[in-house]
Amino acid sequence: MTTTTLAALVPLLPFLGSLAGLAVGRTTPGFVRPLAILPTLTAAVLAVLVAVRQGGGRAIDAATQLTPTGSVPIDLALHLDGFAVLVAVLVTVVATCVQLYSTAYLRGDARYPSYAALVSLFTSAMLLVVYSGDLMVLLVGWEIMGICSYFLVGHYWETPEARAASLKAFLVTKLGDVPFLIGLFALAADTGSFRITRILAAVANGGLDHPTLIALLLLAGVAGKSAQFPLHTWLPDAMAGPTPVSALIHAATMVAAGIYFVARLLPVFAASGAALVVLAVMAAVTMIGSGLAALAQDDIKRVLAYSTIGQLGYMSGALAVGDPGAAVFHLISHGAFKAVLFLAAGVVIHAAGTNSLAAMSRMSGLARRVPDAFWTMTVALLALAAIPPFAGFFSKEAVLVAAEHTALGDRTVAPAAAGWTILVAGLLAAVLTASYAVRLWLLAFRGRGAEVPDHGKQPLAMTSVLWLLAVPTIGFGLSAGLLGDWFDGHALTPSLTTAVLSTGVTLVGGLVTYGAWRHTTALAARTPLGAVAAHPGAEPALVEAEAMTSHTAVYGTIADAPDPADPGRLLLGPLHRHAVTGFHLDALYTALFVRPVQAVARLVRFLDREVVDTYVNGTGAVTRLLGTAVRRAQTGNVQTYVSALLAGSLALAIAAVVFANVNAGS
Repeated sequence: MTTTTLAALVPLLPFLGSLAGLAVGRTTPGFVRPLAILPTLTAAVLAVLVAVRQGGGRAIDAATQLTPTGSVPIDLALHLDGFAVLVAVLVTVVATCVQLYSTAYLRGDARYPSYAALVSLFTSAMLLVVYSGDLMVLLVGWEIMGICSYFLVGHYWETPEARAASLKAFLVTKLGDVPFLIGLFALAADTGSFRITRILAAVANGGLDHPTLIALLLLAGVAGKSAQFPLHTWLPDAMAGPTPVSALIHAATMVAAGIYFVARLLPVFAASGAALVVLAVMAAVTMIGSGLAALAQDDIKRVLAYSTIGQLGYMSGALAVGDPGAAVFHLISHGAFKAVLFLAAGVVIHAAGTNSLAAMSRMSGLARRVPDAFWTMTVALLALAAIPPFAGFFSKEAVLVAAEHTALGDRTVAPAAAGWTILVAGLLAAVLTASYAVRLWLLAFRGRGAEVPDHGKQPLAMTSVLWLLAVPTIGFGLSAGLLGDWFDGHALTPSLTTAVLSTGVTLVGGLVTYGAWRHTTALAARTPLGAVAAHPGAEPALVEAEAMTSHTAVYGTIADAPDPADPGRLLLGPLHRHAVTGFHLDALYTALFVRPVQAVARLVRFLDREVVDTYVNGTGAVTRLLGTAVRRAQTGNVQTYVSALLAGSLALAIAAVVFANVNAGS
């Protein structure tokens, strides 16, 4: 079987599994779990085989015309380069782990068949984006992911948080997709093709007439899909969905799509120095703002959500300084350890009966109750903080080295201003990352108070995938030297200067947070908090849904808890109340966009009901009155009808005589 045939099967198998799961889910539920796991697992095996065959060498292209358009044709095309085959392996491996984990996490959920089918469809759509060699076909996968995220984030639709989050995720990403679509058409108009290879060839020959406009339009869609400032606000709220969905969105699909898109088309963006500077500023604001917000969150999943936004900022930063290899390297590394963090968080929430870090800090023994989650989460947090020799250290160093080379003029793809912006912001973000990672670990696993109830070992389906994903979290960075051919053919090894500097500031951030925790932890015993409403014996998905509801009910918000023992509150000081709300961006957008739109909607409703309906109802009323008058004339009496006929005839005769006399006189 050829490599292109194998590659075509990779997105096709999860798609077929999704269709089959929807078809038989209600009638034969026993087939749902095999149909969820086996197609995705097979796709993972095929993706690995495709990566091995591609070998990091020359890109493999295959295409057939999908439909003639009369102008720019649309092709069903595959483009298999090193980036594509490695990202496909990440997507399929994480998706397989999520499907396996979900069999236990949602074991009693009545909507599991539709959930599993949507996860498979989600996976297939991302794989279509990864392998596609035509931008219109890529757009299909791009939009299908948006629809799937709407349904999956809103899986707990009974809760107001899930309903609002799913709608927000859909609308915010669609807000970016409108200019993104315009940018795609403008790009095709300038280059004469939707094929990626032809577009890149045209760009190399100076075929772009409007590079800055096209790049900025495309960046709007990337900002929405990959949750970059200012369209990042949907991602923290999307934590209202099931934890496995959060793992899939954050680690391997959706948010990775925008970064991957820019990496594939980086020459288009590099044709405009202004666009790269805009991307660098966007990445810098995203990294620092999300780090501050993560340090203030009480919901363990929201901490990880803001962490994802910040790490995506690093990837955007690598692209802004013209290094797609470093961006994709960090994308894959981050995908491994972020999947571990979210899936382990699901285990922790189930065991503790709460998603509140403040409540967990008043429990003891959580690490002993869930040792698998404790150890794997510890490893993943070390990777997140970029502590050597974990994967996050090597991939984050690759970003900082690229920024350093651009800032010092060793690389000329991007302006030096972009390099300095990313280098300084990346080092500041490293301090914040270490700080919120240490805070999360201390509050979750070093709590003091009542013993966490023991409800037995977690299901093997949930714990086994944690250890499976911990392997690349530990070792992927060490293998970077062997994978240089897949990552654009250049070395991704760290330099001594940035390695020492970034590790030093990381240690400072972690130690300062530890000192703050030692200072504030004594207050925990004096300030009892109670947001633990879920039952440890219940299924994990039910516990999570109850935990979200109880958190809002007890604290008034899903993001915060009035906890004086929180080291983040001490470190942030007066900035805490702003950081916990995401610096009031939601309130700003509500004032600038939501309320005006609602006001216009109310005006339209008033005009429709009071003006348009008045005319319509008035027409109906006049018709009814005429009908009433005519109905009264219909007496059924023949003599009345004959009398009326004679009277009418007489009136007409008199009118005719009068009219004739008038004409004769004139």
